Amino acid sequence: MTDTPSGASFLITGGTGSFGSTMVRHLLSSGASTVNILSRDEAKQDEMRQSLGDGRARFFIGDVRDRHSVDAAMHGVDYVFHAAALKQVPSCEFFPDQAVKTNVVGSQHVIESAHAHGVRSVVCLSTDKAVYPVNAMGMTKALMEKTAQAFARNHPDSQTTVSVTRYGNVMYSRGSVIPLFVRLIQQGKPLTITEPNMTRFLMSLDESVDLVNYAFSHAQPGDLFIKKAPACTVETLAIALAELMGVEPDLRKIGMRHGEKMWETLLSQEEMVKATDQGDYFRVPLDARALDYSKYVEDGEDEAATATEYDSNNAERLDVEQTKALVGALPEMQAPLEARR
Repeated sequence: MTDTPSGASFLITGGTGSFGSTMVRHLLSSGASTVNILSRDEAKQDEMRQSLGDGRARFFIGDVRDRHSVDAAMHGVDYVFHAAALKQVPSCEFFPDQAVKTNVVGSQHVIESAHAHGVRSVVCLSTDKAVYPVNAMGMTKALMEKTAQAFARNHPDSQTTVSVTRYGNVMYSRGSVIPLFVRLIQQGKPLTITEPNMTRFLMSLDESVDLVNYAFSHAQPGDLFIKKAPACTVETLAIALAELMGVEPDLRKIGMRHGEKMWETLLSQEEMVKATDQGDYFRVPLDARALDYSKYVEDGEDEAATATEYDSNNAERLDVEQTKALVGALPEMQAPLEARR
């Protein structure tokens, strides 16, 4: 994993979720002085408190919608990873106002509170669904990104660096398809797939931590980072999981859900024009132009360069055997696989 600043204090919003809890454990093992965990779920907090058994983990019941609870958790913090969100596509489609309150207004609270408390760096978690969004979750995440970038643009002298990391599908995260497929296999039920040829990026939870650490270490205000990742079709993933667990693939097509796309995009064409290739990562710098566009009216602007978007259709495509190797190596898969032996 990429190094994390040691001896520093951190706040993780949504710290009991898949991203957050993985990040908490990484920070504690990397020598953080304290890790504040802000979330709404007291049951998950109690479970995490007992499983960690580490006094450096400090738990705060609250909601990013409530600025006061954010301020309470922000006190004395050096770095913030903002992972709290409503991120289930169907639920956000039915309750878009709730997605706005958490994903947009809540993110603004986190950023403004970090600025007020002199935090060094805030890394905001976004999603490939924010690119060319067609669903409420993606739209609110796109607005979250704009909120972070607007802060960087409008507060050039702030000591708080605000940046964004954008992810594809994170394997075995809560609510993702791999745990669902594993559960269906264990129950002897068919694997329900939406559309066989639908493609998605594949990234592990550990790689998601690496991306956040990279942003903490390298971000300039308003930067956007993505990690390059392979992709596969939903059908390939289902077959790979069935074969890994020693069963004959039994697939049942159920059709696309509300707000789903056939493929996801991590960087748009417009972003790829500005992106710099940093090895395992792409960095897209902030568009820091002022509100006054008169110079472009008077002088004109160079013709925009063309580029190809970076999406799950043109990324490295894994076959069944490659997908089995990738998924089978996940720490979260070891217990289900051992149970089948």
